[in-house]
Amino acid sequence: MQKLRSVIIGCGAIFPMHAASIQANEYAELTAVCDIRPERAEQRAQECNCRWHIDYQEMIAQEKPDSVHICLPHYLHAPVSIYALEHGCHVLCEKPMATTLEDAQKMMEAANRSGKTLDIIFQNRYNPGSKLIKEAVTDGTLGKVHGARAIVCWNRSEEYYHESGWRGTLEKEGGGVCVNQAIHTLDLMLWFCGKRPASVKASLDTRAHTIEVEDDASGMITFEDGVRANFWFTNNNCTDSPVEITLWGENGTATLIGDKAEIALHDGRILTAQNGDEVFRYGEMKNYWGFSHVRQINDYYNHLVHGQSLFVPCEAAYETHKVMCAILTSGRENRRVDL
Repeated sequence: MQKLRSVIIGCGAIFPMHAASIQANEYAELTAVCDIRPERAEQRAQECNCRWHIDYQEMIAQEKPDSVHICLPHYLHAPVSIYALEHGCHVLCEKPMATTLEDAQKMMEAANRSGKTLDIIFQNRYNPGSKLIKEAVTDGTLGKVHGARAIVCWNRSEEYYHESGWRGTLEKEGGGVCVNQAIHTLDLMLWFCGKRPASVKASLDTRAHTIEVEDDASGMITFEDGVRANFWFTNNNCTDSPVEITLWGENGTATLIGDKAEIALHDGRILTAQNGDEVFRYGEMKNYWGFSHVRQINDYYNHLVHGQSLFVPCEAAYETHKVMCAILTSGRENRRVDL
C-alpha cells in the first residue's frame, strides 16, 4: 500500500511529537517540513531525511500532501488549516483550535465543504488514566457525578512570553494560561463529566507578568443539571506541579494527578491506571506534554485509511473551545456567560 504523503508546518518545540509519530506510523510518510526560519526548516529536514520549505502555500502546491500537520502559533491555526483543507488536504492541528470561536467555526465549515478530515490535538484523552475515569462515569461505576474540580499550577517565566514574539499577546496567543497551558485539563474535566455546560462565571488576572493576557484564572462551570465544576489555573507557581482533576460521584471519588488515575469507591475497591513502561521516544520534549501524541496520530491515520471513527472528533474539540472562549469572555467582561 502506498503511504499517505504527510507534511509538517512549523518546526518549533512541538515538532518532534509529530515528526516521530509520523515516522513510526505504517500508513504515513513525512515528505517535507516548513518553517519561516530557513535554518530551522533545513535542520529539521536533515533530522527527518525529507525536503524543506519556507512558504507553506508553495509547499502544499509542490508536495501535494495528503495530510498536513499544523504546529504553528495560535493565531495561524485557523487560516493555515482552512487553506490546507481548501487545497485538498486532511489537517491535524495542535491545540488550541483557534484564537476565537468564530475562527473555530470557520475551520469546521471549511472541513465540511472540502469533505476532508480536520482533527485537533487533545492527546491526553488517550492516556490510560483518562480512559479509566471516563469509562467509570460512562458505565455507571462512579455513579452520578455530583461535582468536579480542576487545578493547573505551573510556572512560566517572563522570558517564556517575550522570547517567542507571539506569546502573551491577545492577538496572537488569544489568551494566556487558559488557552495555552490549561486547555488540556479543561478538556479532560468536561469530557469526564459528560454533561452539557450551561454557564460559566470566571475571574482572570495578570499577576506576575508584563503581558496582555491572563496568567491566573479561576471560576465555575455550571452544567444543565445544576452540577458545578470549579477550576483554578495559574502560571505563577514556583514549579510545574502535576495537574489535578477530581470528580465526586455518588459511588466514590475519581482523582487524576499527572497521568495517574485512582478511583476510590465506597464499597472499598480501588481502581488505578497510568502510562506504563511502553513510553514512546519522541526525542526532545517536555514531560508535561505526556506520551500520547503517537496514540492520537495513529488514530488519525487509521481514520484516514480505514474510515474508523476518531476517538477525539473535531466536534468534541470545538465544544471544549467554546467553553474556553466563554471563560475568557466572562473574565474579561466580569459577567456570567450562558452557553
